[in-house]
Amino acid sequence: MHPAFSIIFFTTASGAGYGLLILLGLGAASELLPADRWFGLVGMGLSLGLITAGLLSSTFHLGHPERAWRALSQWRSSWLSREGVLAVVTYAPAGLLAIGWVFLETASGIWALCGVLAAVFALATVYCTSMIYASLKTIRYWHNRWVPPVFLGFALASGALWLNALAAAFGVTGAWLLIAAMVFTALAWILKGLYWRDVRSAVASSTIESATGLGHIGSVRMLDPPHTQDNYLLTEMAYGVARKHSDKLRRLAVILGLLLPIALLPVAAMTGGAAAFALALLTAVSGSAGIVIERWLFFAEAQHTVTLYYGAQAA
Repeated sequence: MHPAFSIIFFTTASGAGYGLLILLGLGAASELLPADRWFGLVGMGLSLGLITAGLLSSTFHLGHPERAWRALSQWRSSWLSREGVLAVVTYAPAGLLAIGWVFLETASGIWALCGVLAAVFALATVYCTSMIYASLKTIRYWHNRWVPPVFLGFALASGALWLNALAAAFGVTGAWLLIAAMVFTALAWILKGLYWRDVRSAVASSTIESATGLGHIGSVRMLDPPHTQDNYLLTEMAYGVARKHSDKLRRLAVILGLLLPIALLPVAAMTGGAAAFALALLTAVSGSAGIVIERWLFFAEAQHTVTLYYGAQAA
């Protein structure tokens, strides 16, 4: 599939925003985070800013962005619609939590409930985003059991890394911040490793023989393509990336997204002041860069079964 920048930015930015919102909501409700208005302002601002920027970016991939609101009406049958509805609903408890945190400097009582609700709706929204892809049976690389856990894992990992950087900026300490960042980061990449192993070992379910229904005769090959020039299907659904390039990008993603953050997080925790913030910020940026590469590969390596009619032997 063609790895459109708008969709890559949408899934990574909104994922980080929702992951951060989950941890902020639960951390505030359990009083693990300070009820300081500036901490709340920056934290909730960063979270909602990433979410909003990601959601707006997703509309750029639509042919008619002005009609995006119509997708909300199909929530009974469409994961895209469910994601849109939950994304809108999430703003309500998140906004109320921000009001209590910033203006009243409290996250207890009703505000704690808002934090929990915001975390639950954010988690559900990320799950719906993952199911937009996991529900597509025509794309083997997406119709996979590991896709939802991977999306949820990377949302929590990126959210934990940015929360750790935010805490370092305000001098907020706590062993749980380091543990959460390391555990969620490691877990996300373990899940991704299981996904990569699964898709590489799986046998393609669709072939040119099954697509044409001529497999009972013998092997099939295309004499002529359906079109004599590039079209939308070839541009969007027949994008290819060489195996050697994908292997290099996969190693780079693991280095930036996993190895570097895991190595720097303990060092940042043992230092203080500006050095701790600089290291924590570096881990967040590095981790996010690794996730961007991972997400690019997620789209670039996927192959739609329609490519079988354009020369592909299996999909």
